[in-house]
Amino acid sequence: MDYKAYIAERLPVEGVKKEEIAESIAVPPDTSLGDYALPCFKFAKILRKSPVLIAQELAASYPADGVISEAAAVNGYLNFKVNRKGLAEEILSRIEREGERYGASSLGAGRTVCIDYSSVNVAKPFHIGHLSTTVLGGALYRIFEFLGYKAVGINHLGDYGTQFGKLIAAYKHWGNEEEVLKGGIHAINDLYVRFNSEATEEMEAEAREYFRLIESGDKEAVGLFNRFKELTLDYVQKIYEKLHVTFDSYAGESFYIDKMGPVIQKLKEKGLLVESQGAQVVDLEPYGMAPFIVLRSDGASLYGTRDLAAAFYRKQTYDFDKCLYVVAYQQNLHFKQLFKVIELMGEPWAKDLVHVAYGMVSLEDGAMSTRQGKVIWLEDVINRCVEKALSIITEKNPALENKEEVAEKVGVGAVMFGALCNNKIKDIVFSYDKALNFDGETSVYIQYTCARASSVLAKAGERGETVILQPCEQEFELIKALADFPDTVKAAAEKYEPSYIARFAVDTAQKFNKFYFDCKILQAESEELKNFRLSLTKATLTVLTNALTLLGIGVPEKM
Repeated sequence: MDYKAYIAERLPVEGVKKEEIAESIAVPPDTSLGDYALPCFKFAKILRKSPVLIAQELAASYPADGVISEAAAVNGYLNFKVNRKGLAEEILSRIEREGERYGASSLGAGRTVCIDYSSVNVAKPFHIGHLSTTVLGGALYRIFEFLGYKAVGINHLGDYGTQFGKLIAAYKHWGNEEEVLKGGIHAINDLYVRFNSEATEEMEAEAREYFRLIESGDKEAVGLFNRFKELTLDYVQKIYEKLHVTFDSYAGESFYIDKMGPVIQKLKEKGLLVESQGAQVVDLEPYGMAPFIVLRSDGASLYGTRDLAAAFYRKQTYDFDKCLYVVAYQQNLHFKQLFKVIELMGEPWAKDLVHVAYGMVSLEDGAMSTRQGKVIWLEDVINRCVEKALSIITEKNPALENKEEVAEKVGVGAVMFGALCNNKIKDIVFSYDKALNFDGETSVYIQYTCARASSVLAKAGERGETVILQPCEQEFELIKALADFPDTVKAAAEKYEPSYIARFAVDTAQKFNKFYFDCKILQAESEELKNFRLSLTKATLTVLTNALTLLGIGVPEKM
C-alpha cells in the first residue's frame, strides 16, 4: 500500500496539491513517534499560520479509519501511526487468498502491448551484449501479462543485409556442410570472422553478388541462407529456454521487405520524402536531428526503413496501446528519428511508441566485434556461472539432493539478476563472485531466503488456525514490505523498470532475515505466536516467489 498517497488524499491543505503533500511525507528516524511524518513548515507561508498550528489543525481534522490508527501533532510535525494489526490482517489474508496471483491485477484488461526485444542476428552466436535486451524484455512481458495486458513478444531478427552474402562467399571458399552441422553457429561465425580478415576485393564482389541472389530468390543462395537461419534459431532457442524467455513472433527484417512499398508511398504522398545527395530522406533538421534515410542513392533500403514498415505492420496487426523497443541507448537517435517520422506522417499512435533504452553489459573493458571475433558468448557466461554455483553449493551443502538442478537455477538466475537489479540505463560490469554472493544483494541471497522459509515451513508441518496478533517492529517492517508488492509491480510497468521488482525482492529478503534472526518462529513463546509467524513466513515465501518468477528466475526449495 502506498501510505504516503493514502494519507495525502485525506489531508486537505488549501493551495497544495495532493502529490506535493505525498512527496513531503517521510519515515521519521524515531519510529516510536510514528510510522510516517509530515513536516508542516513549508505550508506556513501559503496558509499564513505557524507550522505548530497547522499540524494541530490537520491532526484534529484527519478522519479516523482502520488504516491509520493515530494522527498526532508534535512541534510542527504531523505524525501518523499505521494500524499495525489491521494491516497484518488485511495483507496476510490477501496473500493467502490470492497466492501466486498476489500483485496481479486487471489494470491492462483489453489492452495490448507489443515488446520488441532480444533481436538476435542470424548466423551469429548469442553474445553477452544481448543479455540485457533479452532478460529486460522477458521480464516486461511477464509483468504486463501479470497486470492483465495482452503482451506480444517480438524477436525482430537481424536476417537481412550484405553480411549474408559474405557468409555464403566464405562458406563457398572455406566451409563444408559436415563442419557446419558439427560446429553449428560457432562454425558459421568462424567463417564470418575469417571472411572479414582475409577477403580480397574479388571476394567482396562475390559477397555482394550472393546477397543479390538471396534478394532475387536464387534457390541455392536462399537455401544456404535458410540453413544458417535454422541453425541460429535452434541454437538461440536453447538459451531462451534457460532464460525462461518466449516470443510470439520471430518476424525479422526480411519479413518487412515486401511491406516497405506502401509506407514509402505514404511518405511521398505526405510530401515528406526529399532527395539528398541522391538518397531519399525525411528532413528532420527543423527538429534538431539528422535526416532519416529511407532509400540510399542506389535505391536500397536500410534497417530504419524496415523499422518503419514494422511499426505500421504491428499497429495494423495487433492494434497495440503501447509498442516498446528494448534496445541499447546507442540507438537513442535512431528511435527519436523513427518516432518523429511516424508523427509527421500524421499517425496519432506515434505517441504510443517507446524506446526502452538500457546500458551495456561487459565482463572486461573493450568493445565487442563479431567481425574480429572479440566477443564473450552468453552461453559461456551462463555455463561458468552454473559450474561456479555447483561448486559453492557442494561446499556449503554436500548432502543436498538434485545439486545440478539447483545450481542451474542459481547460476542462470545470477546472470539474469545481474542485468535486472540496477536501473536499466546503467552500464554493468558482470562479476561472477559478486553475482553468486550468498550474503550480497543478489538473486542467490533471495533464493537462499526462499529456501530458508521453505525449510521453516517444512519443519513446522501442520499448523493450527492463524490468529493475527499485534506485530512487533520486525514483523511490522516485513508486513509493510509485503504490502508494497502490488504497487511495486505497477510502478515497474509504468517506468519499464524490472529493477524495481529486483530491489523490492532484495529489500524484502533482508527484512525477512532480520525477522528470522530476531524473532523465534518454531520456538515461539506460544502456539498462537508460532502460527502467526509461520503465516508471515509463508506469505513472504509466496511474495518473493512471485517477484522472482516475474523476473524469470527459478526458486529452489532447498539450497
